[in-house]
Amino acid sequence: MSSLSLTLYHIYALIIKELLATLKDPKSRVILIVPVLVQGLLFGYTATYNLEHVPYAVVDEDHSHESAEFLSHLDGTGIFERVATLSSPQQISQVIDNQQAMLVLTIPSDFSKNLHAGKTAPVQTITDGRNPSTAGLAAGYVSSIATAYNQKRSGQQSLVEIRSRIWYNPNNITRHMFLPSLIPMLALTQVLILAGLSVARERENGTFDQLLVTPLTPLEILIGKAVPPILIGLVQASLMLCLVLFWFKIHLVGSLAVLYLTISIFLVSCVGLGLSISAVAKNMQQVMVYCFLFLLPMILLSGLATPIRNMPPVLQYITYINPMRFAIEAIRRIYLEGAGLSTVAPAYIPMLALAAVTLPLAAWLFRHKLS
Repeated sequence: MSSLSLTLYHIYALIIKELLATLKDPKSRVILIVPVLVQGLLFGYTATYNLEHVPYAVVDEDHSHESAEFLSHLDGTGIFERVATLSSPQQISQVIDNQQAMLVLTIPSDFSKNLHAGKTAPVQTITDGRNPSTAGLAAGYVSSIATAYNQKRSGQQSLVEIRSRIWYNPNNITRHMFLPSLIPMLALTQVLILAGLSVARERENGTFDQLLVTPLTPLEILIGKAVPPILIGLVQASLMLCLVLFWFKIHLVGSLAVLYLTISIFLVSCVGLGLSISAVAKNMQQVMVYCFLFLLPMILLSGLATPIRNMPPVLQYITYINPMRFAIEAIRRIYLEGAGLSTVAPAYIPMLALAAVTLPLAAWLFRHKLS
């Protein structure tokens, strides 16, 4: 056999060996198939800016046949769903703040009078600028419905006029919504990987067994492994915050202390997940694969880029176990709306619940796998 043939034979044998080693391992087979299916389905259902459901509220000060007719055009689209009929403009802030309504329509008391006189009849729309992409789309839908209503009524296009206002982001700048949301996302990526690698690296190097024979208790080891990734995550979040504040000039409306409290609680829940991954994984390569498997779904299901209300109902329920969803909601409200601790505190409950499950789970896995 020539030298070239022998080299090719060695390469062929090595390729077959690696393929068999990968495909015979059940965990490897799952890793090859499941991420593709999960990520493909998530991208297909969540990565969309098309609005299929717009919950809205209305302040009808006219209470006329014309105003009811105009609102029926919205309700008849199948996209707009009236979730509240308000009696005064003072109630608008409540339905916008708690995200009950994406859009509020205000019909003035002279709406029908202006229509009958052939004058312009303004209708005000107030949208939630904390998500400017959907706010702009919703306002655009209302404008197109108003145009169709004008043409049906008189063939004119200037009777009903939509005048839009955007709360919390008046200029509808996407950066104002997106950049503060990157603070927890970047921290999540760093903390999950660092916490995941902490134990796997020591196990691979053979030093974790030495750590277990020291006088340190499992709880002390767990805390010692958890604190460094949290501190690094806080530093990274601080760098991103400085970039948002001083480079992009996006003003923080709320409290800096509440913002950091939210980030800290979020990082605790992330480090518990990372340590659980590290306890399950056999080596650092598996940790990286598992982290990637968790990261992309957590980001897609967080509402970072696309609104959660656009997702199918099943995925909306799944988002309740995603700590990043609640971190992003809380940070956006603190940053853009100026929400206080009492307002965002309910978002801490799911994050603390995840930490209460994953941190003890990681400690149990350490003892179980190494006992």
